[in-house]
Amino acid sequence: MAGKDGSDGSVPLPPQVAAAYRYCEAVTGSQAKNFAYGIRLLPLAKRRAMSAIYALARRIDDIGDGEWPDERKFAELSQTRALLDAIREGSVEPEDTDPVKVALAHACSLFPIPLDAFDELIDGMEMDVRGTAYGTFEELRVYCRCVAGTVGRLSLAVFGCADPKRGAEFADTLGLALQLTNILRDVREDAANGRTYLPAEDLERFGCESGFGTAVPAPGADFRGLVLFEARRAQGYFDEGLQLLPMLDRRSRACVGAMAGIYHRVLERIVAEPEAVLRGRVSLPGWEKAYVALSGLVGRRAS
Repeated sequence: MAGKDGSDGSVPLPPQVAAAYRYCEAVTGSQAKNFAYGIRLLPLAKRRAMSAIYALARRIDDIGDGEWPDERKFAELSQTRALLDAIREGSVEPEDTDPVKVALAHACSLFPIPLDAFDELIDGMEMDVRGTAYGTFEELRVYCRCVAGTVGRLSLAVFGCADPKRGAEFADTLGLALQLTNILRDVREDAANGRTYLPAEDLERFGCESGFGTAVPAPGADFRGLVLFEARRAQGYFDEGLQLLPMLDRRSRACVGAMAGIYHRVLERIVAEPEAVLRGRVSLPGWEKAYVALSGLVGRRAS
């Protein structure tokens, strides 16, 4: 049955709103291959909303990773908080020149998107700008909740969930698994940017305090042991977080299963050859991502 509120994508959109969504979809398609493979399994309105969520999350991430002086980054993040306030106040017009703001405001009119999760994401980016280091895993967990768990909770608002409270907890946990996989995949790239996200206590335990600036482990470092230790941790969070799937409808379940499946395969590649992450980013070819996505849609195991 078509939804009178347009939440199923059946109601034509004003031209400015449709154009804003197209912009967000283009950003998602070009900047987030894994995410794009997952959300293409969703109905139209949910896919549009997810692209708007990603587009703003990407903007926040790009501010944190940009080459601006820190003062400019903090100012840009503050402006993004003002954007969120405008959406909360309902003061965004379709004619606004910022397509991300227009698309997200419209998505918020259809779905109960928790905008405070974006504020937490901005908190995480401010940690990056400050160069926050993480001595313990519990400290890193706070950061992961800000930059990944928030996206899980935003997504859940669009998907819908049979048990919202437990679903949010599982979404947080799954986000932690994905972020730990990202951290392992990007250790060389992050090191080149002066960043190390793995907890200092783990680096010390495996003799990896000197970092990851070269394509081979430092003499005496048990890099393989470190990667396998963190991968087992990530696997545990995958196992727990994927309990979210039965709480979702079929297509949302397929979407989450596809994204999680793609990241889980990346984790498996890293476990099989830990030193590969020191040579470059470990990723999957397009055909394999498509296979994982299709597997999720037809109900097969995605990983």
